[in-house]
Amino acid sequence: MDYISLNKYLRDTFGEKVYKIALDGGFTCPNRDGKIGYGGCIFCSGEGSGDFAENASLSITEQIERGKSKVEKKMPSGKRGKYIAYFQAFTSTYGPIDKLRRLFTEAINHPDVVAISIGTRPDCLGLDSTNSDILDLLSELNHIKPVWIELGLQTTKEDSVKYIRRGYPTIVYDNAVVALRERNINVITHVILGLPGETKEDMIRTVKHVAEVHSDGIKLQLLHVLKGTDLAKDYEMGNFQVLTLDEYVDIVVSCLKVLPPEMVIHRITGDGNKNSLIAPLWSGDKKRVLNTLNAAIRNA
Repeated sequence: MDYISLNKYLRDTFGEKVYKIALDGGFTCPNRDGKIGYGGCIFCSGEGSGDFAENASLSITEQIERGKSKVEKKMPSGKRGKYIAYFQAFTSTYGPIDKLRRLFTEAINHPDVVAISIGTRPDCLGLDSTNSDILDLLSELNHIKPVWIELGLQTTKEDSVKYIRRGYPTIVYDNAVVALRERNINVITHVILGLPGETKEDMIRTVKHVAEVHSDGIKLQLLHVLKGTDLAKDYEMGNFQVLTLDEYVDIVVSCLKVLPPEMVIHRITGDGNKNSLIAPLWSGDKKRVLNTLNAAIRNA
C-alpha cells in the first residue's frame, strides 16, 4: 500500500528535504486559563504538547536560528537547509491579533523558512464572531508563503470528547476546516489512536470523518501517557490499558486504507518525551516502531 508521506510531499513541493523547527510563541490555551476550563486536555503535557519546542524567552528569529544550528551540524559544510517554522506549543492563535501578526510575520519572512505551520484549536480562529481578524491574517500570510493550520480534533466519539475535556463540539472543527479551505489554507488534522474506551471501529470512524471534511493532511498519533497529566492518574489506577505495538500497527494500516490517496500523511506515530513517558514504553524505540509500521504498510 502506498501513501503520500510528509517527506515525499515536501521533496516534491520544495525540491529537497525540509526540516521542521518547533517554536514556542509564549501562548496559553482557553482550556487552561479558565475561559473554557483549567488543566488542559486530559493527555496534554505541562508544556502544552510543545515538549520539543525552542525556548519561548527567545525571539522567533533566535528560536529559528537555534533550531537551524541543530540541523546544520549534520549537513555538509556550507549547506543551507529549508525549514518550516512550526508554532507547536499550546494554542498558537490564542492571543491578541497584534501579537499573532508580529510573531507569524517574523517567522514567515525568515529567508530560510519556506512555510509556517500553526498548531491551534478550531475554536480559536474567530469563527464564532463577526471578527475575522485571525482568518484574514492567516490568508494574508498565505499569500507570502504557505501557511498550514494544524487542528487538534483527536476524536469524534462523543464519550471520548467529554473524557479528554476537548472543550468544543465536532461541528466547530468541521466549520474551521471549511473556513480555512475557502481561503486556500492547508489544513492538517491531529487524531489520537488508543484513547481509553475506544474500539478500532471508533478510531476508523474518526479518520473517515477527517477525510469527509476534506482535511488536506492528517497526523496519526499514538496515545502517550505522560507524567503529571490527569490521564496518568487514570492509567495508574488501572482504568484503561494502552495499545500494544501489534494493535497499533493494525489500526494504523486500517486507517490508511480508508483515507483518500491524495491526503498527505504527516505522521504515523509520535514521540513522547522519554523523561516523562509512562506508557506505552515500546513507543520509546522509534526506529523499531517505524520499521514495523512501514513493513506492515508495504505488505498491506
